[in-house]
This record gives sequence, structure tokens and C-alpha cells, in this order.
Amino acid sequence: MTFLETILGELLQIFKRDGIESHTDEDLIRILDIRQTTFKELFSSRADMVKQVVLLDIEQQKREQTQLLAKAANPVEEFMLLLQDGIRRIREINPVFIGDMQRYPEAWKMSMEHVSSNNQQVNADILNRGILEGYFRKDINLQVVTKIILEQFFMMINPNIFPPQKYDLSEVFRSIYLYYVRGFCTDTGSKLAEEFFSKNNL
Repeated sequence: MTFLETILGELLQIFKRDGIESHTDEDLIRILDIRQTTFKELFSSRADMVKQVVLLDIEQQKREQTQLLAKAANPVEEFMLLLQDGIRRIREINPVFIGDMQRYPEAWKMSMEHVSSNNQQVNADILNRGILEGYFRKDINLQVVTKIILEQFFMMINPNIFPPQKYDLSEVFRSIYLYYVRGFCTDTGSKLAEEFFSKNNL
């Protein structure tokens, strides 16, 4: 791992824990224990810093998702592992971070484009294999279902619909996806989902 990647990783943890705007550049320089000249060499602006942090986060998510899905025994378990991981990630993020991110249009756009392209591709692949293997219903429309899954995510992170001070976003995430996934399972898929729920306390 390079020096820059180490710094970006530390910034990512700080932002997810405290939000982006809770610390000034001077605060971050002190927390990171680096020189101001080094900080300015790494980041041309606050927006550039946030953009680089988001790029690192996207790459980490891709690697972790590949490793996670490799553990699954079947498409149902893949969906369940993604659900479980999504709940964990939401719980680890301060809702302020999501609001702060929207102040940086380029970084926010990159993040949302990753969510859109990655989610639709991964979910479509899992659904297609699940249908062929008899875990998911054959009558579902892949394009529509993957679009609904994506839009449900955007709805969840919309503070006008689910204000984070009023709703536990991890519970909202669970409620949205848990019952939706169960809805397109066959009897065989439902049994596997129920087994996963009971073992993992979802």
C-alpha cells in the first residue's frame, strides 16, 4: 500500500465516522500527523481530496464484494450475503457522511454511478443464475427487478423520505431488501433464505 493509499484509507474512516464537514483541513492534517506541505501536495482542493477518497472506497468495495460472493454456495446465499454486508456497512456509516457527500457533486456522482452500474450488473447476474438453477421464479422481469432494487436503495438514502435522525437506516435497509428478496424466491429458494435468516439473525 502506498503512502497516499494509507492517507486516503485513514480519511475514509474519519469521514464515515464523523462526516466530511466536521473537520477542517487543519484538523485533518493534525489527525493524520502529516505536514501541511505534504497535504497540499496530495490534494489540490477539498473537493479533490473527497474525490480521491471516494475512488479508493469504490475500489475497496469492488475487492471486498468479489471476496464476499466467492463464499456463497448458491445465488440465494449471494443475495443474503450482500444483504448482510449492506446492513453492516450502513451501521458503520454516520448518516451525516451521506449528506456531506452531496456537497461535492463530482464525488457524489462517481459514487452513485458506481452504485447504479455495479448493483444492476451484480444483481442481474445473480438473478439470472438463480432462475436457471431454480432458486428464483422464472416469471420475474430481470430488468424491472434490478431497477426496483436500485431505486429502493436511492429511496433509503434520501433524507426527505427516511430522515436519519428518525429512522435507523440499517433497519430500513433490512426491511426493504429482506422481504423483497423473499418475494421472488421459489419454494426451494425460500427454504435456503429462511435457513440463512435463522443462522445469521437477519
